[in-house]
Amino acid sequence: MALPSSKISSYAQAPTMEYAGVRLEQLSLDHAQDLAEIVSAGRLDEIWYTSIPSAQDMASDIKKRLALQESGAMAPFAIIDLSTGKAVGATTYLNIDEPNKRVEIGSTYLSSAVQGTGINPAAKFLLLQRAFEELDCYSVAFCTHWHNAASRAAIARLGAKQDGVLRNHKYDPATGTLRDTVIFSILPHEWPAVRTGLETRLARHGRI
Repeated sequence: MALPSSKISSYAQAPTMEYAGVRLEQLSLDHAQDLAEIVSAGRLDEIWYTSIPSAQDMASDIKKRLALQESGAMAPFAIIDLSTGKAVGATTYLNIDEPNKRVEIGSTYLSSAVQGTGINPAAKFLLLQRAFEELDCYSVAFCTHWHNAASRAAIARLGAKQDGVLRNHKYDPATGTLRDTVIFSILPHEWPAVRTGLETRLARHGRI
């Protein structure tokens, strides 16, 4: 599948980036099989407080992300484990607000088999480094479900600060529940400390 037009904004582009045994690259339908396999193996789509596509819906989810990229609203990446060359997850810049130099990092999922191995911190390092050092963002946000305690703890470990909670923020027709969304952010002056923290974690995993 052809890459999206180079005319899209720099914030919505998904350049290839590598660090600590991880590569982020432009998401495409070529990644669909790997991603479908990791979702099925970990039954990731059954976690009720997340929105992870099923294996059957993987191709349509990738197409949806690419359409959002064409509109300038998202930059979708595949997460590649360089030790295997396989896609082990996906992540994005979403809710892109280029005039105000803001992005959100989210719509992320990762193979259960590689969680806790340092792949997620390496991916976050690459996304944050690009956001602050190349795109000159004023703020990078992270949003998660109130009930996703693991995600909230992981975001806090990055050094992100909790900005607040949007009550009854979203309705999920699949479960009939209303989501309270917890919002975190990192600001440019906080990036050096966050960067050092990520490098320390990656060193503990033997990745750098």
